[in-house]
Amino acid sequence: MNKITACPLDCYDACSITYDDGRLKGIKIGHTKGFLCPHMNHYNNHKNIKTPRYKGKEITMEGALIHLAQMLRESNPSEILHYRGSGNFALMQEVSDHFFASYGATLTDGTLCDGAGEAGIVEGRGSNKNMPLSEIAKSEVVIFWGRNPHTTSSHILPLIKDKTIIVIDPLKTKIAKMADLHIQIKPRGDLSLAMLLSRFLHIEHNCDEEYLKEHAPEYEEYYELTQTVRIKATLDDIDVTLGQIGDILALVKDKKVAIVCGVGIQKYRNGADVLRAIDAFGVMLGLFGKEGCGVAYLGNSKEHITSPFNSSPKRVSKVNTEFSNFKTVFIQGANPLSQMPDSLRVKESISQSENVVYFGLFENETSEVADLVIPAKSFLHKNDVRTSYSHNAMMTMDKISDIDEGISEYDLSAYLCKYFNVSIESEEFYLNHFKNFAVQKTDGIWYVQGREEIPYKEGFDTDDSEFLFLDEFEAEMQKNDKLHLITSKSVMSLNSQFNREQNVYLHSSLGFKENEIVRISSVSGSVDLKVKLNNDLREDCVLIFSGTKGVNNLTSSKHSYEGKSAIYQENRVELTKV
Repeated sequence: MNKITACPLDCYDACSITYDDGRLKGIKIGHTKGFLCPHMNHYNNHKNIKTPRYKGKEITMEGALIHLAQMLRESNPSEILHYRGSGNFALMQEVSDHFFASYGATLTDGTLCDGAGEAGIVEGRGSNKNMPLSEIAKSEVVIFWGRNPHTTSSHILPLIKDKTIIVIDPLKTKIAKMADLHIQIKPRGDLSLAMLLSRFLHIEHNCDEEYLKEHAPEYEEYYELTQTVRIKATLDDIDVTLGQIGDILALVKDKKVAIVCGVGIQKYRNGADVLRAIDAFGVMLGLFGKEGCGVAYLGNSKEHITSPFNSSPKRVSKVNTEFSNFKTVFIQGANPLSQMPDSLRVKESISQSENVVYFGLFENETSEVADLVIPAKSFLHKNDVRTSYSHNAMMTMDKISDIDEGISEYDLSAYLCKYFNVSIESEEFYLNHFKNFAVQKTDGIWYVQGREEIPYKEGFDTDDSEFLFLDEFEAEMQKNDKLHLITSKSVMSLNSQFNREQNVYLHSSLGFKENEIVRISSVSGSVDLKVKLNNDLREDCVLIFSGTKGVNNLTSSKHSYEGKSAIYQENRVELTKV
């Protein structure tokens, strides 16, 4: 029997899917267009954890819940940490926050993903609204700025056929090889490039002055700020030519332009300024509030949706959590021993917690060290609902079938609430709460009410409805002989889920041989990996895909200046033969 649900993965596309006789297929309406990404095509091939474990021994689910309750009862609420990831993106995942917040435990804030970029966007626009995929489809020119759609958002590809494609990326990705123009910029050069684009757009009198006078009247002051960027020195520093800037401006002139940004460009301390400067270039072109135009990033997937769950003011950063401060650590849908930056520090810190509980689908570094492992149910065996950060649909995820293995987030939370006398509503109550924020339109798809189809059509969401430009920035000349670390997503894995990479990718000019083992080192630590040669890389770059075991030995646990975000690409690295 054919049943409709939705992909649960933390991904741009957020696809509706069908389940028919054990097979997952893409739904034919909407952007999914009948096909799925490799992760979902092979989802059933990845084996879930089936049986709970305590101290390495298999136990019953009833026994696991009793152990969990006992751990919590024997800890003061101030000694309990709830660390929840977003590998499963549906809204009912937050029900566990309700119990832990009500009980007085500590939750987390900050982000391991997109927080710096979002902070910059909100500072300029006043909010972070989705630029829907349907609007990108109406554009004439698409700039992929640090985004690799073949890996991270493959369902955008049919929407960009016959469009002019510009790629700004240190890697010669598949989309870069197809593009009309590829700027193979040096990492960390995006802020400078964005400011120079705005500067030369103004010099050439190609700004949308009518739009600027109404929506961004301080554009002349911003132009003055861009004049402080030293042209020749900066172009040399970021490895971009004046001719390439001219090429970009010629291709976007008088066109509907969508600037589609990835998260890699903001994996630095100044990541907020990067997105804000790219937004400013979009504003100078007059892209916002117009059909087929805008700057797309990871929009606010919860815009116009209020949570029914209790929250807590007691929070610690997800970026540099000090697990050793807590007696009991409950980790849900996350793998901090792999995905948090500065892994060696994380491993030492978490080893000092008396009780480590892992609640999730798949085995990983964190489940291996956990005292108690509780298997979760997959999206096929529970009820949920989800939204997206790249379109405005709300998708129901009705249970496809029952299964004895695992436990849902709601059922686990309901058990704990009952045990500790915490009030909780029925699962149906919460599901209906979320569904009430959606309305069905003529295309048959349910959309979150109140969201603009063309974002910022009525102006920006700042106090005066005007875009707020950067008024200062810190110029960074890259006087450093060490190599740039790039931590892109792999086509084979989603962070530390599924088929993880095991290699380091290097340009052949660096003098290493295929398959030899090298040590990659930073100020934070080191990791030994097998070399794969790839001349699509810049010579000054080292590519280690996110999710590769040990990659975060190299990364810093410092935060971005704004947005409380991880800065995975801040540290430079060195290579030595082992």
